[in-house]
Amino acid sequence: MKKITTILNDFNELVMFKHSIFSLPFIFIAMLVASVEVNGSPWFGFKLLILGVLAAITARNFAMGFNRYMDRDIDALNPRTINRPNVDGRVSATQMLVFVIANALGFIVVAYFVNDLAFYLSVPILFVIGSYSYFKRFSYLAHVILGISLALAPIAGVVAVSETITLWSILLSIGVMFWVAGFDLLYSLQDIEVDKELGLHSIPSKFGPQKTMLISKVFHALTVLFWLLFAISSNSGMSAYIAVIISAVMLSYEHYLVNKDFTKIDKAFFTVNGYLGIVFFFLILIDSF
Repeated sequence: MKKITTILNDFNELVMFKHSIFSLPFIFIAMLVASVEVNGSPWFGFKLLILGVLAAITARNFAMGFNRYMDRDIDALNPRTINRPNVDGRVSATQMLVFVIANALGFIVVAYFVNDLAFYLSVPILFVIGSYSYFKRFSYLAHVILGISLALAPIAGVVAVSETITLWSILLSIGVMFWVAGFDLLYSLQDIEVDKELGLHSIPSKFGPQKTMLISKVFHALTVLFWLLFAISSNSGMSAYIAVIISAVMLSYEHYLVNKDFTKIDKAFFTVNGYLGIVFFFLILIDSF
């Protein structure tokens, strides 16, 4: 039993399961809004609730597992990542490959039980979220690719409920893309020197800290704009607009933390962005009734 617990803990650390907090709220935000449109009620049923959670978990496990598998040589040369399970031998390359394949197949199977459109989109989605692992090797736009990967969450949510892709879901997704790309820029400030040393491409290593923080601010301003357009396009009520305002305040606080002290990047990345998604979800939930 102790061995099984250790293995589970190692895989949990490998894929950083707690980071699911960034994508899960926006899947369910899209499902809530779509359900109100289709059924006149925010409740989309236990079946889609379970399938939605499974789809989110398997997709994210695939993406993170594949990233850790591809980056094991890079992570071994970065002091910040040298103790990860993919580097120190706690999880072997073979185990990671099995994990990645199992979650990819799991995601496709879950999509099959959701609806036809979800099934048809399952493989292209896996291709997109897996491509992030390659981009840092040849393009500093890797941050945007990561944003696109998480921006697929609201699209997946609306497809699950209504088997279509609406304008408001696209606007919500573009906001998520800029949100994720913006906070990934701040997180990447920690690896400027390592990226330069290893010849990896990132906006911080190419443009420096000050320009990176400016680009991040622009991205987050666009986040607020597209979430506002989402609220307008989806005919949302006052709670949705409050969610947008609170998001703007929280993103401003995130930049305040990083500008004040680079050692606060972890707090800005995990705490602020984690709460942002949760607060946004609950306000949209309130707005749905």
